[in-house]
Amino acid sequence: MAPMTHRRHFLLSATAAAACVSPLALAQAPGHDATIRLIVPYAPGGPLDATARLLAERVRDSLGTVVIDNKAGAGGNIGADAVAKAAPDGLTIGLAATATHAVN
Repeated sequence: MAPMTHRRHFLLSATAAAACVSPLALAQAPGHDATIRLIVPYAPGGPLDATARLLAERVRDSLGTVVIDNKAGAGGNIGADAVAKAAPDGLTIGLAATATHAVN
């Protein structure tokens, strides 16, 4: 075999060995023990609140507990502010109308 072929086989073998030996880095999604907080910046009973409750019911089996948190006031700014200042853990979701984000 030519030297280039030996080198290619060596690199292929070394790469395969490194792939088998190295620990796997797996992304861990929050389990069913994590509670997802869905912030709705409007009063309970409105159309966006009803949408949030339907959404929470649909994703409960796959994502776990979803808590609806209505934070009404200031044209949706109080709820949007709560979402913006939430911990960056991926467990807080904001549901708002287009006007809340387009105007403000």
